[in-house]
Amino acid sequence: MNRWSDNPNYRAAQEIVAALRSAGHQAYFAGGCVRDLLLGIEPKDFDVATSATPGKVMAMFPKTYSVGAHFGVVLVCTQLEDTREISTEVATFRHDGAYSDGRRPDAVRFSTDPREDVLRRDFTINGMLLDPVIFEQTGDANAATLDFVHGREDLKAGILRAIGDPPLRFAEDKLRMLRGVRFAARLDYEIEPRTKTAMHEAAAEINQVSFERIRDELTLMLTEGRARRAFELLDTTGLLAQVLPEAVRMHGVEQPPQFHPEGDVWVHTMLLLEKLPAGASPTLAWGALLHDIGKPATFRPPDPNKPGDRIRFDGHVEVGVRIAQAILSRLRFSNEDTEQIIALVKNHMRFGDILQMRESTLKRFLRLPKFSEHLALHWMDASSAHGDLRLYEFAKQHFEATPAETIRPNLLVTGKDLIDAGYPPGPQYKAMLEAAEDAQLEGLAATTEDGLAVVRKLFGQPPV
Repeated sequence: MNRWSDNPNYRAAQEIVAALRSAGHQAYFAGGCVRDLLLGIEPKDFDVATSATPGKVMAMFPKTYSVGAHFGVVLVCTQLEDTREISTEVATFRHDGAYSDGRRPDAVRFSTDPREDVLRRDFTINGMLLDPVIFEQTGDANAATLDFVHGREDLKAGILRAIGDPPLRFAEDKLRMLRGVRFAARLDYEIEPRTKTAMHEAAAEINQVSFERIRDELTLMLTEGRARRAFELLDTTGLLAQVLPEAVRMHGVEQPPQFHPEGDVWVHTMLLLEKLPAGASPTLAWGALLHDIGKPATFRPPDPNKPGDRIRFDGHVEVGVRIAQAILSRLRFSNEDTEQIIALVKNHMRFGDILQMRESTLKRFLRLPKFSEHLALHWMDASSAHGDLRLYEFAKQHFEATPAETIRPNLLVTGKDLIDAGYPPGPQYKAMLEAAEDAQLEGLAATTEDGLAVVRKLFGQPPV
């Protein structure tokens, strides 16, 4: 028994391996779970590689799904006594043919040789197999590992290395370049020189990958805890210029030193990414990346004819919103995520006015959806620049101390109230309702009649 034996995903995969071996097939744990076990990290998933063909796998287990039988991949569902149903990916040993689309092989040949299967995989640290029977007996992942590609040596040395010929590995599957950057960043590994050179040379081909897959890899980079390292690697490999050219333009864009002593827009943004914790929400992470995306296009140097003038970025929020919308649309973000990320970009400068806000304006600001993300972004923004957190503390104190029903009370004046008061429906209703609500939020109106009095004062009596 080993330390992972209580993990239901581990137990499900172990049962599948045992069943396959009882039927005379080879079967091992494969891929990332082996890497994580060797590192002492609990894997999220356990994948199985086997000599059994997809048809035999599907015949052996009562509940399976053919998620890629053409490529030898079957999903096996296992019902453990004390937990929910577990889905385990089971893949047949294979040798891949040509990859004409730069993503999946045109054809595969199934194999009974585990070494042949490993050699078509992406990186050495992901190319090892593990015998769960030996692992269960000894608790020693090293003793249970089959390593045909010297993956253990690279794990120990902290090196990300493509298996075999790096240009060929990336020609087969362009997404491997982004995955390689992500693995290197998350594990804080160096990319082996030939592998990094191959990434740089093939960077322009990453656009053969779908926007959705690019988006997902970038999001993982932003939320796995080493976002700065990931984006610096994307930059030095040339991949960033292909997948997010707008971010590359932040390089060298100077900022006024009195507000940004840390350096240019790129440096400032990297400092924000460095503060993103593992598990950060994708919307907050993308908000941090894109909050100043409008600065390069709005940079204005000091006017030499105006003593004391400084660098300015007039309108950078509005421009940034437009650029961010274009990026999020290109990467096929959902409407919900787009709305929140755009709100973060649009509102990140409003904290500068928070001490002068009217009570109604402050309450409207505090009730922005997911305001905690706005707070978190401002903390990162200020901490990565001048370091003055007074506005953050003010906003945080008010947000935490103000009851929700005070920030978003039941409205005293509604459209029906305006109709009953004699105001004909029309475009002025919005302004009328906002005026009445402002008075309510300011504490100047406590009843419907109070609110209607404000409307009459500002918009006149209803027509007779």
